[in-house]
Amino acid sequence: MKLHLHVSPDINLLTSHGERFVTINHVRYDVHLIVTPERIVPGWATGFDALTADDFAALAALGPKIVLLGTGRHQRFPAPALLRPLIEAGVSVEPMDLPAACRTYNILALENRPVAAALLLD
Repeated sequence: MKLHLHVSPDINLLTSHGERFVTINHVRYDVHLIVTPERIVPGWATGFDALTADDFAALAALGPKIVLLGTGRHQRFPAPALLRPLIEAGVSVEPMDLPAACRTYNILALENRPVAAALLLD
């Protein structure tokens, strides 16, 4: 039996990733970014070590209920104080390496969940 995944052309999906890049709907991005099912925000943050509470406030302003923080090749955890804007907004934050964030984002986006992936390509 053949199974076919029905994908809406109106949803942003991560179609590949590699060393310091991701592709969304087959368009390559070489900058840190936020992706939601409805929008792409390139230029988010300047890198893991430079993350600020303002970076997370900008993310919270997009209104997700789940944030997948893709931290590059390795899973890293930001200081809890930086996450305060998301915590105060009631947003769940899941730090993970970039490949895991890409896979998990696609699953949640296809389930129509209010998800955002903040992807650091370090």
